[in-house]
Amino acid sequence: MRHRVMTGTEDTRPLLLVVATGMRTYREYLLRSISAEYRVHLFLTAEPEWEKEYAAGWTVLPNTMDGPAMAEAAREVAARDTVAGVLCWDEARIHAASFVARELGVRNGDPEVVWRLRDKGQTRAALDVAGVPQPRSTPVKTVEDAVAAAAVIGYPAILKPRGLGASLGVVKVEDEEQLRANFAFTVAAEGPEPVVFDTDQPVLVEEFVSGEEISVDSVVRDGEVTPLFVGRKVVGYPPYAEEVGHFVDAADPLLSDPALLKALQRTHEALGFTDGVTHSEFMLTDSGPRVIEVNGRLGGDMIPFLGSLATGIDPGLVAAAAATGRPVDLTPTRRRVAGIRFFYVSEEDTTIGTLGFADNALPEGIERVVVVAKPGAVVSPPPKGTVWGRIAFAVATGDTREQVADRLDAAEAAFDVTPA
Repeated sequence: MRHRVMTGTEDTRPLLLVVATGMRTYREYLLRSISAEYRVHLFLTAEPEWEKEYAAGWTVLPNTMDGPAMAEAAREVAARDTVAGVLCWDEARIHAASFVARELGVRNGDPEVVWRLRDKGQTRAALDVAGVPQPRSTPVKTVEDAVAAAAVIGYPAILKPRGLGASLGVVKVEDEEQLRANFAFTVAAEGPEPVVFDTDQPVLVEEFVSGEEISVDSVVRDGEVTPLFVGRKVVGYPPYAEEVGHFVDAADPLLSDPALLKALQRTHEALGFTDGVTHSEFMLTDSGPRVIEVNGRLGGDMIPFLGSLATGIDPGLVAAAAATGRPVDLTPTRRRVAGIRFFYVSEEDTTIGTLGFADNALPEGIERVVVVAKPGAVVSPPPKGTVWGRIAFAVATGDTREQVADRLDAAEAAFDVTPA
């Protein structure tokens, strides 16, 4: 373990401990805005690189998924300076970060609550006890258990790992034959970091519910849930549930929809989550919103960035304020629509030769185009590629969803990838 604290003139900004930063492409905007109002101390597994611009100090640890070990390191940081809060937006590490928060006596410091969100089996059980509308769900171990569960729940059914995000391993099956053919796919699904869940029942067999799937990024203060923005998902590659895009509208009527607001509040109360930010997913069915899952962090896929473009609300500062108990202004300053679209290769095991956007072909309203893959990389579309099959993305804004979609169409037309 190695500590580094930057020295200089006295700085009275609150000290915020941030556990891991994630990929620069997807998370730098959060760190940039937070560092304007907070002194940021990072817990990382390697010396910071691009993060140094935003950090007041850092600690290099062997592992940022070991909560008790990080709590010990946090005590050393707190011995030198008061830590106002702990923040983590990495799904695999939010549970470990809660041990740090508990040790320091700051908000969101209950590992049992955070694990209840990380483990989708526990999420389902808690919501079931509270009577919160959700798909029926049965945890299983073997394919035979899954067949038996689906016989009760009915087809089509959903197979889902109980502890992964980004729709990894999720597949819709129409009958027993498809269930048997896809069960191993769900069992074998892995995230970027090894996290051990219930190995006796690692898969959930769930009722298929139809409707529009949305996400809601919310801030929770002393148990009161306030939605910040709604993401309308674009899902592709059926029967898999790859999220290929999102739209956020500052004027989305769901932000004031009584049924959704009630479902949000009841869901968080059932899970015992009282302080922090969450990314909840719902299916809007004919009978009302039904909970798909709840994540104890800001949304991924650049959804918070879309929210800031659409509303002017800064998600990084909201998350930091929730972690420290400081006030934050949630008043929207913009009223527009923002969208993102992810791009993939068309064939499995494609070796990338060249790729990029023709800048002179990009329309007005394109906020950002980013090439993720590099020449020489071997990539595949879903289901083999899943999230890691994305090779580029584009972000656009406009007055309507239709206008933003047209601009994303133009960005896609301006993007070209050539196999090696």
